[in-house]
Amino acid sequence: MSKTKNIPVVRKELLFPFIIITSLFALWGIANDLTNPMVSAFKKVMPELSNVQASLVQFAFYFGYFFMALPAALFIRKYSYKSGIILGLSFYALGAFLFYPAAANEEFNFFLISLWVITCGLAFLETTSNPLILALGDKETATQRLNLAQAFNPIGSLTGMIIAQVFVIGALRSDDYTEEAYKALSSEELAAVRENDLGIISVPYIALGVLVLVIMGIIIATKMPKTADEDKMSLSESFKKLKVNKNYIFGVIAQAFYVGAQIMCWTYIFQYVDNINETHGTDYTATYFNVAAMISFLTGRWIGTALMKKVNPSRLLMLFGIGGVIMCAGTILLSGLAGLISLVAISVFMSIMFPTIYGIALKDMGDEAKIGSAGLVMAIVGGALMPVLQGSILDWGGSGFADVQVLGFIPEVNFSFILPLICLAVVAFYGFTSYKRNLKNS
Repeated sequence: MSKTKNIPVVRKELLFPFIIITSLFALWGIANDLTNPMVSAFKKVMPELSNVQASLVQFAFYFGYFFMALPAALFIRKYSYKSGIILGLSFYALGAFLFYPAAANEEFNFFLISLWVITCGLAFLETTSNPLILALGDKETATQRLNLAQAFNPIGSLTGMIIAQVFVIGALRSDDYTEEAYKALSSEELAAVRENDLGIISVPYIALGVLVLVIMGIIIATKMPKTADEDKMSLSESFKKLKVNKNYIFGVIAQAFYVGAQIMCWTYIFQYVDNINETHGTDYTATYFNVAAMISFLTGRWIGTALMKKVNPSRLLMLFGIGGVIMCAGTILLSGLAGLISLVAISVFMSIMFPTIYGIALKDMGDEAKIGSAGLVMAIVGGALMPVLQGSILDWGGSGFADVQVLGFIPEVNFSFILPLICLAVVAFYGFTSYKRNLKNS
């Protein structure tokens, strides 16, 4: 039984700053899930791109976390959490506005640069907001508090998904053609469609940049609470303590695998649905199932946060990891709607993973948690690397995938979800080892 049942997750005097910081979790959720469908969108607008090339959207987006997380941690260590948030929002807005010249030049690499700049800003926001939420209250409820704050991230993600479907995917002229018919257009017709569609892709990001500037103005005008820091240790001492902390090191590894699984499941659901439509003659809309996955994710996050009142977070992480592995197996082995439902259900079990791994890995840390936080944000690079690997599996049989069978009966798209299965097995094992350590120390 947990000892935190009578301790408030958020004390009344810290409620307002908690709400302000929590709003940022929704803000980066919008960017994350507005971007996930862009792999499919760019593939339709630019059919010359392979699956691996299209997946560079995710590589550019999530590589920014790896590149900027440590500089962000050093920045907030020298200045303040509020300064880190403002700088992060500035990068966010700049990257969003860069979509305008990217669309004007019709250059795929320019879009990748814009996404990378956005994520440099998100690295600042996540490196700052996660440890700040942990510090806004009692240590005993820190992991539960972070799960509560992270529960608002899927709300932003749902918003991003809906924007992507209504204002991008549903509006693309290139989506009105089959791949062969699109390639058969004259050069003038193809240029007109491409110019139109790249402009459509850029508009939501530009609007998002305006929203970010508004929120930044509110943050600048808001007085942020001072957190009780431990005695400041040197940077070398911080790295030295983290280096020998096995729980932390394994936590960074588990976080990288988790984020990789999440991004793969939410990115390649579009290809999974396309394969079902092609082989079963159905007419499913992938975005609707992606929204269902996000609703499942949000529901699982709230349920998981409530369960942590009674269940040890490490044990819950292990159980959810096992559940995710089982659903991945269903995604691979089942066909049609049954496999698609399994893919959607993976999100229920992924729901608590990011904040729970974060809280477990930083448990009982002092001042080194600021640098430790950077390592966990850098681990988001798993979202840059894993989708490229999954894209390479989809390219085994060429640009198409419906006719390719692995082991004679598993569609290539289905088989590619062996990667999320492996990733979630790593997360489950981290939950098991940390729970075993808790029992040993209790």
